[in-house]
Order: sequence, then structure tokens, then C-alpha cells
Amino acid sequence: MTETASGTDWRAWQDSWDRQQEWYLPDREERFRVMLDMVEAVVGTEPRVLDLACGTGSITDRLLKRFPNAVSTGVDLDPALLAIAEGTFAGDDRVTFVTADLKDPRWTAQLPYDAYDAVLTATALHWLHSEPLTALYGQLAGLVRDGGVFMNADHMPDPATPRLNDADRAQRHARMEQAKAAGAVDWRDWWQLAAQDPVLAEPTAKRFEIYGEHADGDTPSPEWHARTLREAGFGEARTVWSSPSDAMVLGLK
Repeated sequence: MTETASGTDWRAWQDSWDRQQEWYLPDREERFRVMLDMVEAVVGTEPRVLDLACGTGSITDRLLKRFPNAVSTGVDLDPALLAIAEGTFAGDDRVTFVTADLKDPRWTAQLPYDAYDAVLTATALHWLHSEPLTALYGQLAGLVRDGGVFMNADHMPDPATPRLNDADRAQRHARMEQAKAAGAVDWRDWWQLAAQDPVLAEPTAKRFEIYGEHADGDTPSPEWHARTLREAGFGEARTVWSSPSDAMVLGLK
């Protein structure tokens, strides 16, 4: 990454993370658009938002560009991605970041607010197995205010359509390989670049101490997510966006 006179170019790191994620999810921006459409429809244009497993703050970035009067709390455990998020939003009093492990039942005690209008997360909770994810959904039902909303956009393939899943996977991987041949940076390459950066090298090493090479969580179906959210205490829950391999499930408190 480039360096600026004042230090690391955090925006360049933020943008590079977005490009890397788009290699896997070419419709990523469409997901974000629908997510914020639903935030506006349900809780308005000045929401208090919890950016759950926030990473570099991709959701917060889009939230504040669309809703300048929103406030956001980003929570994550990854020290490298949080460093980028904190650098990107340094000096913005609308944004707070919290370091916490979502598998720790006490993580909510570190949040600055007891309740949120919206809790949003994308491409993150597939790192959890179904049992801790179910427990997390129960906690989130207590964090979302009455009338508030939770959305999870993630890998949610439908196990009832294995042939369609295989065809979609083959097509996506072929397109990804074409993009990589043209110079696209994948997840592994991106982390190698971070490990070589003088500012991010240490938090990147700590990140791999925490997570290892990659977690092996579950990817249950959208129907599972909707049912589990209703059982956790959300009054309504259903899919509000989907592609052949991904979906976004909304829970309305």
C-alpha cells in the first residue's frame, strides 16, 4: 500500500479490501444497497447501527455515505481489519469500534448502547457453527429495539438444489479464475500484502494467531436462519435478497 505524509493510507487499504471481497462477491454492492434500503424502510434515515463483525467497516462506510446522521458501533476481534477501520474513520465522532469475541457470552457488555435500531452483518457469521450462531441470535434479539431490524447477508446455499449449486459454483469459479489471471487479488494474496506492510504486519500476525488459516463454520440455508431468528424472539423473519449461493435474511423485532 502507499504511504501518505501522515502515515498509512487507510483508505487505500479499505478500497483494496473491497476489491478483494468483490472477487468472491461481484454483487456485493447490490447486497449493501438492499440492506440500506431495508434500514431506511424500517427504522428511517438516522439509525443507531451495530456493525457486527465489522471487519474494515465496509457497512459503516456505506451507511454514513447514505445516511450522514446515522451513528455506528463496529465490533470485531480481528486486530488487522480493526486497525484499517479505526484508521479510516479516525476523527469521525459518529463511529465507535469495540474489540470483542462474539463467542464470549459477555461481549455485549462492551457496547456503548443497550439497544440498536439496526444490527447489520455481511459475509462474516459463516465463521460460526450453528450452535454458537443460535446463541448469538438470541443475544441480538435482546440488542435490537422493538420495531428494529437485524440483517445477515452471507453464504446460504440451498441444500435442496445440489445440481444447481454445483452449476453455479463451477460458473463462479471459472469467472474468478479469469479475474485472477487479469490481476485480481484473492483473500490469501491480500493477507500476504498485509503481512508485508510495516504498520499491519504485527496485527496481521496476531490475527492469524486468533483465527488460524481459516475458520470452518457452518453455512445453513436461509430457511434455517429465518426460523432460528423467529425462535430467538424476532416477530418476523425472511429472505429479502438472494443470489444462487448467497442470501440476506432479515429479522424484524
